[in-house]
Amino acid sequence: MVFTVPDKLNALFLYQPVIMYNMLFRSVWETLAQFSFTKLHAETGMIAVLHTWGQNLSLHPHIHCIVPGGGIDYKGNWKQVRISKAGKVFLFRVENLSLVFRGKFISALQKQLPQEKTLIRELYKKSWVVYAKEPFAGPEQIIEYLGRYTHKVAISNHRILAIDENGVRFKYKDYRDNKQKQMALQGPEFLRRFCQHILPKGFVRIRHFGLLSAAKRKQLRELQLGFGIKVPEKKEKKHWKQLSRENLGFDPDICPHCRRGKMLTVEILMPGRPPPIHFINLLTTNIK
Repeated sequence: MVFTVPDKLNALFLYQPVIMYNMLFRSVWETLAQFSFTKLHAETGMIAVLHTWGQNLSLHPHIHCIVPGGGIDYKGNWKQVRISKAGKVFLFRVENLSLVFRGKFISALQKQLPQEKTLIRELYKKSWVVYAKEPFAGPEQIIEYLGRYTHKVAISNHRILAIDENGVRFKYKDYRDNKQKQMALQGPEFLRRFCQHILPKGFVRIRHFGLLSAAKRKQLRELQLGFGIKVPEKKEKKHWKQLSRENLGFDPDICPHCRRGKMLTVEILMPGRPPPIHFINLLTTNIK
């Protein structure tokens, strides 16, 4: 699922990014949680990834989500989504999601900016976009889909066609006609657009809610075991030396020159601190 806000809010997102992006996460989750309780009578979950850019590097805040096809009811049982008469899996109507999402976001915005009455009225007139799609190729496809969005930046190198004294030329997809096009921007304008998407330091752009949050992980594992789903065991954290032996065919403890002697740790040097005098004397002696 994808939740998008109107571009009239762009100035506020640039002025108060932490407040506005947190508000966006909260409104999306409150909307999905409400629909799950009222339509399914169950608790759902969400993995959400924040994106701030469009293809032409303009500011375009939106959240990509993975939502389970059901939830856990008050008895602790799994409640499956509905199936339509045509045999299609049906979660919630996007038109209804859009209306509730708009209401929750604007309500939160009114508490933050009660003086912005004109903006509030204009936002209510806008159609807010919520997009939903079933993973036709199964869960693996949807995980792969979200994986493409987790660590992206506003523009990747393969889209940049030329950089010279005139500026930057790059390709982009115009979703109005679904065609690949090119855009040329002067250097300062390209940097201005790119810097709009640098999030505040420490801001978390990948978040887990409900059943998929860390607090509910134990309950979810118990439910999986109840369904007979094999839950992978927690992998043992291996030492870097063991990983080197298994994956690189290189043993860090063996002397790389004679292949017989065993390497010993003489001293651990700390960054920013001068080496101890006895280590310098040892090194000097060996060099001589």
